[in-house]
Amino acid sequence: MPSLTIKDELTIYNAAEQKINLLVFLTAGDDLEINLANVTEIDTAGLQLLILIKREAAHLGKNLRFVMHSKAVLDVLELANLTGAFGDQVVLTQN
Repeated sequence: MPSLTIKDELTIYNAAEQKINLLVFLTAGDDLEINLANVTEIDTAGLQLLILIKREAAHLGKNLRFVMHSKAVLDVLELANLTGAFGDQVVLTQN
């Protein structure tokens, strides 16, 4: 299964670059995984990217899972009341 680990932040400052990387990753296969353990910061632009990539994967008939959510990601998902919206198992990393 192809896996992509997002390193750094998912913020407005790198959203355009991250969007390109995420959309290219969708071409890697039909069963995909994005590791969020190393996401150090996320804002609403980053949250929009996660929603976009999940929606695009579904539109293309691909199975995409987010795994190993960092505390920063979990905090934003909880704040937006979206923790269960993606249908992924939420696992907190040990950092």
